[in-house]
Amino acid sequence: MRILIAEDEVELAKGLKFLLEKNKFTVDVVCDGEEALTYFRGRAYDVVVLDIMMPKVNGLAMLREIRGTGSGVPVLMLTAKAEIEDRVAGLEAGADDYLPKPFASPEFIARVKALSRRNAGYTELCLSFGNVQLDCNRYEMTCKDRAVRLNNKEFQLMELFMRNPRFVFSTAHLMDKIWGQDSEADVSVVWTYVGFLRKKLKELEAEIEIRTARGAGYYLEENKC
Repeated sequence: MRILIAEDEVELAKGLKFLLEKNKFTVDVVCDGEEALTYFRGRAYDVVVLDIMMPKVNGLAMLREIRGTGSGVPVLMLTAKAEIEDRVAGLEAGADDYLPKPFASPEFIARVKALSRRNAGYTELCLSFGNVQLDCNRYEMTCKDRAVRLNNKEFQLMELFMRNPRFVFSTAHLMDKIWGQDSEADVSVVWTYVGFLRKKLKELEAEIEIRTARGAGYYLEENKC
């Protein structure tokens, strides 16, 4: 399950990310609404957590953008404002739940879990490109009658490639998207994980491959003879 958190209070965002990852969720964190929209357009999420008061694009405006795309992804609104009119505004804009700050960690986790269960039908569960399928529930890549399991980072990287075939991603972009801006990992970790995925695609005898665009980055392409 993947969660997007849009929260401009950095320490709170880090705390929520820690709580969710401890509960086996995959989490992306952004600090303003504009960046949140970029992330939302590039990936499928099971739940979106939005702070109302954010820079650039506030939570309500972002929520309207999400619903304007036709997406039914569950959205939990967070805000320091507890007045009834703010709750009504969020719900009328399409929010599924509302949690005023400050809140208890167990309640936050319980609400996210409830929303993720509700979302069983929204997220595309299987991606395909060439002769390869990626099961987003099982973290499993299959080709013909063969299958390999992916670890968390391998899955996130492969999912990004399969949702954007032929698009060239720079190493810096992949580092930011998969490991995050606050990661202490060296940029070489991207090269390492691309190598892992290439090996697994070879094991599957896949007709797709992760190619290197010299000086630019990596992209997924079909490799038919």
